[in-house]
Amino acid sequence: MAHKFNITAAANDQFKFDFSYNSEKIFWSENYKAKASAKSAIESLKKNAPEAATVDVSKGEEGSGYRFEIKKSSDDQFFVNFVASNGETMVRTERYTAKASAQNAIDSLKKNGPGAEVNDEA
Repeated sequence: MAHKFNITAAANDQFKFDFSYNSEKIFWSENYKAKASAKSAIESLKKNAPEAATVDVSKGEEGSGYRFEIKKSSDDQFFVNFVASNGETMVRTERYTAKASAQNAIDSLKKNGPGAEVNDEA
């Protein structure tokens, strides 16, 4: 199976989406009040992720504009947020024990996101 974005129903009549490969969720979003907002966020990811900078916040780096931020959790694991130019986090990953796994998630969205199918399950 290919990479895809999946829009699903969330609590309180809201919507969320994820970016997955097979059944493994790589990135997932916050909840949106309108399905159109979730779709708009997916289109923004498709457009902006491929050229977005990667900032390693775990090393004290800072960034602006659309960017991937590699962060370190309190239990010394790594996760990634994709941040919009307005500073809002659009999607995030799970925590990984290896920073290389976080980088692999970034590479996957950059490479496979623009052409990924959007599956509306909501």
